[in-house]
Amino acid sequence: MTKHLQHLILRFPLLVTAVAVSLLGFSAQAAPKKTATPKTNNSMRAIHNAPPPTVRITPRIRYEMLPDSALPTLKAKDIEAFLAEMVVLDEVGLSRAPRVVSTIDGRRMISKGDRAYARGSSDSPLLDSQTQDQVFRVFRNAVPLKDPISNEILGYEAQYLGKAILVRGEDSNENEVIPATIDILSAKEEIRVGDRLMTEPRGVLQTYHPHPPYEKMEARVVSLYGNAGVSASQNQIVALNLGAADGVDPGLLLAIQKDGMRITDTTEDGNNVPMKLPDERNGLLMVFRVFERVSYALVLQITDQVRVGDKLVSPNQ
Repeated sequence: MTKHLQHLILRFPLLVTAVAVSLLGFSAQAAPKKTATPKTNNSMRAIHNAPPPTVRITPRIRYEMLPDSALPTLKAKDIEAFLAEMVVLDEVGLSRAPRVVSTIDGRRMISKGDRAYARGSSDSPLLDSQTQDQVFRVFRNAVPLKDPISNEILGYEAQYLGKAILVRGEDSNENEVIPATIDILSAKEEIRVGDRLMTEPRGVLQTYHPHPPYEKMEARVVSLYGNAGVSASQNQIVALNLGAADGVDPGLLLAIQKDGMRITDTTEDGNNVPMKLPDERNGLLMVFRVFERVSYALVLQITDQVRVGDKLVSPNQ
């Protein structure tokens, strides 16, 4: 066997070398690999019993853009003057309102810093409370607020003139009445004999939360406040024919409706039939001051002018 192998090596050296290399490579590949010793059960148990990692949470600010349809807000500066000068009374309040009866020297006109005299009604004299200053708003020309549908008087809106403080209350002797003494604190216009007084309401911090009506609601514009003329525009104030008795509260949003025109169908097959065009939305207002039977609102958005008699409905209608 050995002689035969030697003979092959001498005769075919390249062939024998190739075969040997192949056999050695096969043996190396077939040799089993050493594997790592698996971890013990104790090691695995320690890993599973380890406490969870700590996650630290810190507060962050999140920015979010409001949608274009966000409810508009009321700006205090747009109603400050109105709240400071508003004079609205019912029929009983108007009849019992004290009146200016004279000046200190017989003058007809009174301005800031002047002294004047006033009287209450026969059943409600102007008396000094003796406990606190009594400040009054002076007003003139109380005009009725009439419902544009029923023509019923809902209240009286008066022209604000200024403020006065009571110095001494009314008194009387056997045969004569001694009127109350007032000093004029401020005067927007000259005050005259015959002008009336209304107790200055206590200041209340009012917040407004815009919201639509909680149920279906329909109102009408009663009047345009101030010198708005025959129509009102954005940021002007209008009076409504609904008040607290009707469920109105500050912050109430109402859509302004433009009354559809009444026309005749003049087309070829129209036969001149009378038509009323649909009402269209004209703007949005928000109530900020509520009385028993009337309320006041600020026009927030408007397309066309607002006029007395315009219909007001829920923005969702």
